[in-house]
This record gives sequence, C-alpha cells and structure tokens, in this order.
Amino acid sequence: MSALLVVAVALPLVGSLAVWGLRREPFAHRIGVAAAGLSLVTVALLPIGRAGSGWWHELGFAWAPSLYLDFALAVDGISWPLVALTALLGLLCCLHNALHRDTSATLTSLLLAVQGASTLVFLADNLVLFFIAFEAVLLPMWAIIHHFGNPAARRHAAAKFALFTVAGSLLMATGLFAAIADTGSAGLGAIIRGGGVSADVSLLVFALLAIGFAVKAPLWPLHSWLPDAHTAAPTVGSVLLAGVLLKLGTYGLIRVAGGLAPEGAAEAAPVLAVLAALGILIAGLVCLRLPELKRLIAYSSVGHMGFVVLAFAAGTEAGIRAALFGNLAHGLITPLLFFLVGAVKDRTHTGRLDALGGLRIAAPALAGLLGFGALASLGLPGLAGFWGEAFTVYAAAERGGEWIALAAAAAFGAFLAAAYLLRMLKRVSHGPVAPAALGIGDVRVAEAAIWAPLVLGTLVLGLAPGLVLHLFAGGLL
Repeated sequence: MSALLVVAVALPLVGSLAVWGLRREPFAHRIGVAAAGLSLVTVALLPIGRAGSGWWHELGFAWAPSLYLDFALAVDGISWPLVALTALLGLLCCLHNALHRDTSATLTSLLLAVQGASTLVFLADNLVLFFIAFEAVLLPMWAIIHHFGNPAARRHAAAKFALFTVAGSLLMATGLFAAIADTGSAGLGAIIRGGGVSADVSLLVFALLAIGFAVKAPLWPLHSWLPDAHTAAPTVGSVLLAGVLLKLGTYGLIRVAGGLAPEGAAEAAPVLAVLAALGILIAGLVCLRLPELKRLIAYSSVGHMGFVVLAFAAGTEAGIRAALFGNLAHGLITPLLFFLVGAVKDRTHTGRLDALGGLRIAAPALAGLLGFGALASLGLPGLAGFWGEAFTVYAAAERGGEWIALAAAAAFGAFLAAAYLLRMLKRVSHGPVAPAALGIGDVRVAEAAIWAPLVLGTLVLGLAPGLVLHLFAGGLL
C-alpha cells in the first residue's frame, strides 16, 4: 500500500503533462478526467491495511541528505480526508471542464498540476519536501487566475495572490529551517513524536510558521488577497482555491506549526484566538453589505476559516477535532456554492444581487440547491457545517475566563452568517423574476452529477460526523 502514496501524487502530475501535450486534441479533456478519476480510486484504497494510530503507511528514500531532503511520504487519519477531498474536487473540476467543451484544455492541465502538488503537501513527511510542494502549488494557481480569470480583474488579483503567498512562504521557510536546525531532523513525524523543537525557540518557530500559514488560510488581517482572487478566478479556480488551497494553510497551521512547536502554539493561542474571533465578526459584517454573489461567498470563507483557527487555538481535544472537522466541511460546502454561483452567472451573465431575483421560479432546482448550500454554510443542524462551528464555540467556552467572550463572538458570527446568507437567498431566489433570470435553463443532468458528491458529502458528514472523527482520533499531532 505504501507504493500507492507515490501513485496518488504521480497520476495527476502525469495527467497534467499529458493534457498539456494533447491540449489541441478534442479528447484532451477525457485524458484529464481519466487521470483525476484514477487518482481518486488510488486515494480511496489508502485506508486498506491502515494501522490503528500514527501513520497508516510510510514510504521514503534519501534524495539529497546534505540538504535534509528525503522523498518521504506518509498518510494518516488527519491527512487522508484532505487528500481524498483534493482528489474528489480535482475530478469534479475536470468533469466540469469536459462538460463545457469550449474550455481550454490548458486549464484542465493546470488544475491537475494544482491537485498533484497539493496532494504532495498533504502526504509529505519531510519538511523540505513539504516546502517545495507548498511552493509548487503557487505557479499553476497563479496561471489559472491570470490567464483564465475575469479579464477586468485577473491581472491585479493574480499579482496580489502571488505577492501575499510568496511573502508568507518566506516566513514559513524561515520557521521550517529553524526547526530543522534546532532538532537536526527534517522528518515531520519524527519531530512531532519527539515533542517538537526546544522550548527556547518554540515561540519563534511557531510565530514564523503561523504567519506564513495564516496568509494561505487566510486569517484576518492577512486575507485581502482572497476575495479578489475568487472574484477574478474561473469557477473551477474558485473551487480549488476554497476546497484545496485554503486547506494547505489550515493543515499547515494545525499539523506543522502546532506539531513542531506545541509550546509556542500554547503561548500564542490567545493572540491567535483574538484574531480569529475578529475575522469571524468582520467577515460577517462585510458580507452583510456586499452586492456581488461570488465575492460574498468568497468573503464568507474568511469567517469560516476564523472558526477553524479559533478551535485550534483553544488547544483542547474538542477544539482540535472541531478545527479538523470544520476544515473538511468547508471543503465540501464552499466548492458546492462556487459551482452553483458559477452556474447562475453563466446563465444570467451577472452576479449582482440587485440584478437577480425570482430564481426559484425561473430555475427551481438550481434555487433549491443554492438554498441547500447556503443553509449548510450557515451551520444548519443535520448538515456538515454545523459540527465545526458548534464545537468551536463549545471548545472556546470550555477554556473559561476571557475565552467566554471569544466563544460569544464566534456565536454572534454564526448569527451574522445566517443573516447574510438568508439575505442573499431573499435577493436571488425570491421576489419577482428579474430580467436577467428570464428564460434561463434549470439544472442539467450532467451538472447534477458533478454537484451530487458534494451534496451527498455534506449530508453524510452532517448526519454521521463520527465517520471522520474517529479517523482524526488516531492521527499524529
């Protein structure tokens, strides 16, 4: 089974090269779908023969020992759900492009490159390899925004994306190499099992890593690149941004920063928690005034990631599980919303709330799915978004003292989310049919097939959260 770790990384990368080489051929999209589909099957096989705790499977060999660089891969109950999510979203994006026959095959090639590099990030058990893979995600994602985004905004958004992420990566690299110098090892699992870096440098290492990962998460006030990137990106670019790239930041914060420097994480927890709570509140207030549909969904991610960071900062078992669960739930719900918003904009040629209306009459199935996604995003009980938010509030309140105020802020942020998402549904789905919505088509069978796994996943995790919570319990943290 260890060999499957290499296959899971290699398939999307080989598929990316194949699609790039055949991009002028009519069947290039099919090659992309096949590579993404085989990758998902490979990832689905990884839990077979897993160990009860710690790494399920490991694989490694020396690459450049003098540089502390080994090709070391490993998977456990914390990384596997994110690898599976990445593979699923990669396949759905490739299917989306194949459905829209006028989409450039180059875009599919870039999507597969993002998928392969992101999978390597989640599976890397070597800090230098982790950093290389983390940076490798940047170039194809920049190209997706810069070359295939909204012509009016894509250059500015791509430049801002690159500036923020490169600056964050420089700090992250400094923290990683400080950890290597302190421990004499670049093995992620080995350092975590050894208790992390020494107490003298723990706060410094955590601060450097946390800032770098906070940019990618993103955590307020390092978030301003995200709404611009989402607004400019094509639909599939926004899906991967929300479902995969943001997870690189939160995964890095929880596993890498928290695992390498646990003492520093405990010291910095109050600051991290305050920033997270402020992000939840500010994002909610901003979303109440945003006039554009896609930008609203994009900005809501700042609030949702605030819940993840607040839960992590709480540092309790309930908090860590809430952070991991909320992270995964967001990776299902928000990509679904971006698919749906993309469908609305493709049909109406506008995303402005004041130009939409009456969708429940013009396209009732599409309006129903949009309502489902919004209710999941605001944390309706029975859907995946509920558990992460509810237990974040519980984990913060469990700490007592000033953490009670942070729990209250998070709870009020959930109320704001309900307010702005219900406002969005009122504008888009109800009222008289707007001119832009006249004569638009409803959900097609092929579209429903692409969106169905995200709907099903949101329902399953909402009704049976224990399916993933028991995986988290045996993970290496």
